[in-house]
Amino acid sequence: MRYLLLISCLFCLFSCSAPYKKMQQSTGDDNNCVFAFKPVFTKALYNTQVNVVGKHLSGLLIIKTMPDSSIRIVFSSEAGFKFFDFGFSGDEFKIYYIYKEMNKKPVIKTLRKDFQLVLMNNLHLKDAYALENDSLIYHTFPDGKDHYYYITDKNCRKMVRMERGSSKKMVMTAIAQNMEQGIPDTIGITHTNFNFEIGLKRIHNYAER
Repeated sequence: MRYLLLISCLFCLFSCSAPYKKMQQSTGDDNNCVFAFKPVFTKALYNTQVNVVGKHLSGLLIIKTMPDSSIRIVFSSEAGFKFFDFGFSGDEFKIYYIYKEMNKKPVIKTLRKDFQLVLMNNLHLKDAYALENDSLIYHTFPDGKDHYYYITDKNCRKMVRMERGSSKKMVMTAIAQNMEQGIPDTIGITHTNFNFEIGLKRIHNYAER
């Protein structure tokens, strides 16, 4: 639970609605640079804590790149009870399994968009633009009404955080820290419009499951 509390504390720094509409558009910025931060999940297992509307779930989440280059995300309890099994492939999203209590359109939609942000999946440079605020650049990728923001320093050498929202308001934010061979050691997701947090801490040297 300690890393989930740490993630919550970090998010407190960024919990105010981001004033996107007050930012200046950055000129001459290359949004291609954010792809250097895209995670490469060959196979990674995470100890996972979830807080959602007063309920707590814990277990193991595995992220794995399949032979066809699609990405599979499976979350289950430590006893092996499966909560969900999702697949991402380009613009496509597939539900292989979801526990009946979670099988609700808003839940599925939220999880899909949350993981899409972290995976840096389905980002189209054609419509991308960049905003500037103080010492940060907000690399912005619109997707319908949603906007995916990848926030870096001015030189695009460090990913500070990720956000999702509209062109005016943030609805969730995420971090992916301590990358090792393209795989983050710690991932945190939190929503600003309702109580929903996901904290992931990588398990190293685990036996094949």
